[in-house]
Amino acid sequence: MPTSGEYLGMRLEISDLDAENRAYFEYCAAHDFRLQACTACSLLRYPPTTACPWCANPGAQWTSVQGRGAVYSYGEVHQAIQPAFKTGLPYHVLLVELDTQQGKPSEHEALRVVGNLVEPDGTLASPERVRAVGIGTRVRMVFIDVAKGLALPQWTVDEEAEQPAKPWRYVQD
Repeated sequence: MPTSGEYLGMRLEISDLDAENRAYFEYCAAHDFRLQACTACSLLRYPPTTACPWCANPGAQWTSVQGRGAVYSYGEVHQAIQPAFKTGLPYHVLLVELDTQQGKPSEHEALRVVGNLVEPDGTLASPERVRAVGIGTRVRMVFIDVAKGLALPQWTVDEEAEQPAKPWRYVQD
């Protein structure tokens, strides 16, 4: 039976046939951030997949990873496609470079994980928070419980980390 739930008015479903994503979201449901580590080259990978993108080895082992990093890039959404997101406008979709495995397999490749910018309680970040976050902002992962066996990893500002004096942001009107 597929795992399913609802997040901000959107139905989410993970098929029984999607073993990699099912395992990933089951770990997230336990609030345990895990990624696949290749059994041949030991590199971690995201998103979950059936083989290592660097050496093509199909073997992998799920490994706990610290959910901390810096905003590598972001998209600031001002027009909600889903009605439930309207009340959260503007909101950020972040691409976060994890502290884990930096500079590997090369200086241009790293572990980068996508998620929304949220408040520590999991609600979409306030407009003030959205305006303050940019490239370089330090963030930590939080989990939004959606259903039994399904939680979404999201990002909130890491209040314990040293923050850049002025994170880089796209030019604003």
